[in-house]
Amino acid sequence: MISRKGIIPEEYVLTTRLAEDIAEPKYQAKERRARFVAKNGTCNVAHKNIREQGRFLLDVFTTVVDLKWHYTLLIFTMSFLCTWLLFGMIWWLIAFAHGDLDNNDESFVPCVTSVQSFTAAFLFSIEVQVTIGFGGRMITEECPSAILVLIIQNIVGLVINAIMLGCIFMKTAQAHRRAETLIFSKHAVIAMRNGKLCFMFRVGDLRKSMIISATIRMQVVRKSSSQEGEVLPLNQIDIQMENPISTNGIFLVSPLIICHTITKDSPLYDISPDSLTHHEDLEIIVILEGVVETTGITTQARTSYLADEIRWGQRFVPIVAEEDGRYCVDYSKFGNTVNAPTPHCTPRALEENHSALDNISFSPRSTVRRRNMSMKVKPKFTLFEEPS
Repeated sequence: MISRKGIIPEEYVLTTRLAEDIAEPKYQAKERRARFVAKNGTCNVAHKNIREQGRFLLDVFTTVVDLKWHYTLLIFTMSFLCTWLLFGMIWWLIAFAHGDLDNNDESFVPCVTSVQSFTAAFLFSIEVQVTIGFGGRMITEECPSAILVLIIQNIVGLVINAIMLGCIFMKTAQAHRRAETLIFSKHAVIAMRNGKLCFMFRVGDLRKSMIISATIRMQVVRKSSSQEGEVLPLNQIDIQMENPISTNGIFLVSPLIICHTITKDSPLYDISPDSLTHHEDLEIIVILEGVVETTGITTQARTSYLADEIRWGQRFVPIVAEEDGRYCVDYSKFGNTVNAPTPHCTPRALEENHSALDNISFSPRSTVRRRNMSMKVKPKFTLFEEPS
């Protein structure tokens, strides 16, 4: 270690070895709880020891669609190359059996004209399956077997085209692609609304095309045990949302703040500000479902909030303003929050001591300034004299 000359004398400078020896003991922090659903909506579940792998082959179409792109493109390419090579070999065998390869007699009628090698048979196989037809090679009525192979290859080519093109289309138009423009706030908040503690988060849609019949569901995932002692490692409990029409449907034209009133029937009834740490075994999953207006495909967007991603005593700032006769949304403030007066206690304690709400310590304190309206301010000048 080198000290600056004239600032720290050399005798007061600790070496690296000595600094390590006198350092304070390091404590390893507890690892953060593993997510059940990631922020981007993917499920953090690994499937192991699946013995019945053959079930995936019973539904080849879905299996190919679920594969990654490089595997799908590999299967797409190999399916055509293999059939072209297979039928190219069959056409070469037909020409070989009929004697078309070595016979140069002008009066001789071959099964397929201009096929005298495997390369020519392979090119003819491509022309038949993709219906190109360059005109140099064509089938004759000399061999009934060649006519049968022509029919079979046409049918096989149509089936492969239908399956592979359908897989490519479904893979490019998958529902989760539309969910990329459905965004959720990074953090959720708990604050007072209408005299009750509420769990809130914000959701928005970046596209102008709407999500028809959009619905939102919420679940709490946590480890629990039954009265009989059965351990449920991922127990899923539904959360009821506040909605005037008694449904979970939303009109997602502009960003909305989804609210859940924490009552005695809520799984968040005993949550407190001190429990919102990464040590808490709590995860709230949000699922948004709806029909894409342009394609008619049902899409689903998911996210989750761990305990340390829930902010107590804050609320979301307004981001919708009226400008030039229309409503404008400022997405730069989509996840911004401000402090809100919120009691520093659990919803259960708040409901039991609701009459003493004013005596409960609020955290954080309100920073809103109120103007004193009791004092009447006299203007500096008037146009008319006021009567005495």
